[in-house]
Amino acid sequence: MGKSDFLTPKAIANRIKSKGLQKLRWYCQMCQKQCRDENGFKCHCMSESHQRQLLLASENPQQFMDYFSEEFRNDFLELLRRRFGTKRVHNNIVYNEYISHREHIHMNATQWETLTDFTKWLGREGLCKVDETPKGWYIQYIDRDPETIRRQLELEKKKKQDLDDEEKTAKFIEEQVRRGLEGKEQEAPTFTELSRENDEEKVTFNLSKGACSSSGATSSKSSTLGPSALKTIGSSASVKRKESSQSSAQSKEKKKKKSALDEIMEIEEEKKRTARTDYWLQPEIIVKIITKKLGEKYHKKKGIVKEVIDKYTAVVKMIDSGDKLKLDQTHLETVIPAPGKRILVLNGGYRGNEGTLESINEKTFSATIIIETGPLKGRRVEGIQYEDFSKLA
Repeated sequence: MGKSDFLTPKAIANRIKSKGLQKLRWYCQMCQKQCRDENGFKCHCMSESHQRQLLLASENPQQFMDYFSEEFRNDFLELLRRRFGTKRVHNNIVYNEYISHREHIHMNATQWETLTDFTKWLGREGLCKVDETPKGWYIQYIDRDPETIRRQLELEKKKKQDLDDEEKTAKFIEEQVRRGLEGKEQEAPTFTELSRENDEEKVTFNLSKGACSSSGATSSKSSTLGPSALKTIGSSASVKRKESSQSSAQSKEKKKKKSALDEIMEIEEEKKRTARTDYWLQPEIIVKIITKKLGEKYHKKKGIVKEVIDKYTAVVKMIDSGDKLKLDQTHLETVIPAPGKRILVLNGGYRGNEGTLESINEKTFSATIIIETGPLKGRRVEGIQYEDFSKLA
């Protein structure tokens, strides 16, 4: 009976079975043939082609082992270089990706018995950086490609050249400043004594033009007018002093009011200038767990942050069960309460202020809040993003 046609069910079934990886115990490395079952492997071992390959291998077995070892090493390192680069990675991850290829060289045909032996050998030969941890062996590829080394040297040379240019520019500016200072004659202040050439001469001080004119007028008037006129002049001078004192007091009050307003404006400007931070956890806020790694028991469940550790980690007490979990902020999200509830601003210019949620804009994923604490109490703030505030416990 002849072979099945290409499109018969039996031929299709055989092709489906032959796809993917098969059992290693039924693989012949010398012939590079994979058998599907024990009977097929037994028939292959009894075949004439297999016997011929064994006779060739028996003449020089070390040559064949060295060939397979070299192929395995080259393919493994090529995968490590191309897939992971110079990153530190677990050796088992690389090996699993390597053996996923159907035509790979099997390790039992090489000089290494286990993956650990192969990893240690890579470290001894200087091909990779290896280190042992409680989780197993980690490897890191050492890129010795001449092109890569040349590129790194060029980058270092460019950085050094940039630094040299900056130093040259700084020295040039200093030299220009020094030359500019040398060209100018610095005038030194001169101090003289207060002296009079004639003892009979009166010492006069001209404080202002108006004062001089007024003093001259009063002196002329006082010389021509009687004592009643002096009284009127004195009363008018006292009235002027009172008016000037009142005007100065009003100006001081205006300055005080203006300074308080400026202070509030400065605080607001400083809050607006405050850069956003990449951490947002705060104690006594309600958060929701979004990670599925803890199982369905905690997924999408709410809890209260009891403690913040190193800005990015929180101890969360579950509201339903009372369990305490230590979670990173990437596994949590904020909780948006109903309008009218109390919230805490977690990020942005109003960080740390408590407030009340007024309304929610679902189109822009933002909300409008009213600040209840701090110098900006009572201020209405619009456009606060969902991730920038959370419900207070």
